[in-house]
Amino acid sequence: MSYLLKVGELQEAYCTDEEIWSIFTRVLSNKSNKTSTYKYVLIKAIIENLYNANERFEMSYDQLAYTFTKVYWNLIEHHNLIRHNHGQVTKIVTIIKEEKQRYGIPSEIIFDKLDDTIQVSILRKIKATMKRYVFGALYGDTQGMFYAFDHRTETLRLHPTVHTFMLKYQRLIIHLTNYHMAVMIESLNEVPSINYLLEKVEYIAQRSSLRPFEKLLLSHFNAQCFYCHKPLSGQKRTTHVDHFIPWSFVQSDQVWNLVLSCNTCNTRKSDKLPVRSFLDDIMERNETLQQSNDTHITRLMENYHDNKVSMLYEYSMKNGFDQIWTP
Repeated sequence: MSYLLKVGELQEAYCTDEEIWSIFTRVLSNKSNKTSTYKYVLIKAIIENLYNANERFEMSYDQLAYTFTKVYWNLIEHHNLIRHNHGQVTKIVTIIKEEKQRYGIPSEIIFDKLDDTIQVSILRKIKATMKRYVFGALYGDTQGMFYAFDHRTETLRLHPTVHTFMLKYQRLIIHLTNYHMAVMIESLNEVPSINYLLEKVEYIAQRSSLRPFEKLLLSHFNAQCFYCHKPLSGQKRTTHVDHFIPWSFVQSDQVWNLVLSCNTCNTRKSDKLPVRSFLDDIMERNETLQQSNDTHITRLMENYHDNKVSMLYEYSMKNGFDQIWTP
């Protein structure tokens, strides 16, 4: 009955990688009670927000609810995968269907494209459901060793060792979670919805467009490619926004990891790491963003610290992103 908890404290001061792997294996296996896909999606939300955690390794419920909702919205409305448990329709599905009908939202619209007011309305209801069914449930399955949580402050605080573990083995954890989640969804849904299911599960967190970041970066920096310094016209066909650390590792769109790029560099770099000499450049660029008086930028840079990109660079290499690109 751990899902009924409103507060959960960390149960261990230290845990080894072997102990963490053992718990992960049990959570993903049939030994863990999974009446719905909730636990998988919470794991995906935690991974996407690893880089939004503050220095105390805390994530807000709002951050987690945004990713949680985005995943389900795109599964349910964009891919028509509406069965997510073995019993009655899940509360998440009911909320999304009701809100879609309430606001007259077309099925092809993904969550990121919704009006902010509609997003806030949906997130408030999803967050309440997560409080009731999700945070305590995964906490119980991980024996209180992975995170602490508090419904009053609406924060989840990762065990520091677990935070490091997730960074170190992030790519493998993502693949394992996506696979087991896809297996469960496949057992609950029917053709044609389950066609290319694993691919759908893998990419449901990705934004549809980085255009807003392009406008933001162009408003603060010269219109030139971050890598080759080629002038950019500002037109969609020539100006691109690139994830400095590949999206397939970070799986989150953060302004401190996004740079303006020409079409040639963006295409050739693809899913590779830029040569290490660019680390100083992006850290200097981010320092400029931190000093901005723009309140929107200040909010986007809230949990950034000067070694975050450098840390991600090292962890991405450990996760197999060892092919280095240079302009």
